[in-house]
Amino acid sequence: MKINTKLFGEIEISEDKILIFQDGIIGFPELKRFALLHDEERGNEAGIRFLQSLDEPGFAMPVMNPLVVKPDYDPEVDDELLAGAGKITPDNLLVLVTVSIPGDLTQMSVNLQGPFVINIEEHKACQIIVDNGNYPVKFPVYDILQAGKAGV
Repeated sequence: MKINTKLFGEIEISEDKILIFQDGIIGFPELKRFALLHDEERGNEAGIRFLQSLDEPGFAMPVMNPLVVKPDYDPEVDDELLAGAGKITPDNLLVLVTVSIPGDLTQMSVNLQGPFVINIEEHKACQIIVDNGNYPVKFPVYDILQAGKAGV
């Protein structure tokens, strides 16, 4: 499938790369089909990837693995909230969080309260709310990422 995106131009997405969000994502319930894209120049190891909507080509959300900035990230979630992602196991689980990148990069943050849970085998996903007060919507990450680059 070809899609003309705002960030990446025209790209080809194979059917086996399409992630289905049965209920859409928070704030955008009509957007159900996504692909996870990365910067070709930096490869798969790039910290920030993009959750690109296939239903609305102008919509792409920066995401990253929360363990990069919060190694102890391990929210407890009721299994019923994960139903949209199919049968989750440690081997097929991918968790990503949205990244907010304002004009002032020192204010960059991630949303630890609304992670995306992706079943990489079944290509199903859901977004959940972690409602226990331990994880903020705006968790500052600039200093953490800079320290990681410096090898500190």
